Order: sequence, then C-alpha cells, then structure tokens
Amino acid sequence: MKTHLQLAAVIAFLFTSMPALAAVKTVKLAVSNMYCAACPYTVKKALLSVKGVNKVSVSFEHKSAIVTFDDAKTDIAALTGATTRAGYPSALSPR
Repeated sequence: MKTHLQLAAVIAFLFTSMPALAAVKTVKLAVSNMYCAACPYTVKKALLSVKGVNKVSVSFEHKSAIVTFDDAKTDIAALTGATTRAGYPSALSPR
C-alpha cells in the first residue's frame, strides 16, 4: 500500500510540474523562396497560426524568421511545416 501511495505522489508531482518544465524558446529559421517584399507577411501569418507561437519577426533581407514560442505547445517541426505549407520551406538556422 505504501508503494502505491508513493507512486501516486510521483505521478501527481509529474502532472502538476509539467507546466513548470515548459519553456519559452526563441529560434531563428532560414526561410527559402522569399522573392518579394510581400513574402515576409505570408511567412509571419503562417507562423503566427501555429498554436504556442508568441512572437514572429521576418526579415526579407536576411531570408530568415525569428520565432518565440512555448515549447510545451509546439516544436520546430510544426514551425517549419507551417512555412513549408505556405510555400516557404524553412529550416533551423545556426545563430
């Protein structure tokens, strides 16, 4: 019985601490196919449609996007998928 209580306590701790394990992250994406001044608007709109994305800054000049997101709600694959579906393939860029 004692083991069951300990196990229940550990499980309860994990479920209640999960939000504490989440972090806001910022990444830079290299974005392809941006050829005009309107392209960054489309890329930004696609990234902002991803649940968990808080902030997006897109640079036509540098062909990149800086994205701030909650890693408990989304990940880099979802970000790159969103830009790719919008016609602008992207990949994680080294800073």
